[in-house]
Amino acid sequence: MPASRLFTLQRDQDVTGVSGTGTVADGVVWPDGSVSVRWRGDRPSTVFWGSLDDAEAVHGHGGATRIVWDGRTPEEG
Repeated sequence: MPASRLFTLQRDQDVTGVSGTGTVADGVVWPDGSVSVRWRGDRPSTVFWGSLDDAEAVHGHGGATRIVWDGRTPEEG
C-alpha cells in the first residue's frame, strides 16, 4: 500500500472572495486514496473527500488553486 502524501492548496486567484490567496489549506492523501483538507484562516475547518480528483473539482476553480506536494509523508513529520 502506498504511503500517505502531504500537500498544500496554493490559491493564485481568489475566485469566491472568501479564502484569499497564497497557501489556503493543508492536506493529506491517505493510502486508500481518500483525502483530508484542513482550511487555514479565521474559521478553520476540515473536509474529507473520496479522492483528490473530487477535492480538486470543487476547490480548484479551474486552475486558480494548485496542489503543491510537500514531498514528506505524515510518518516523516
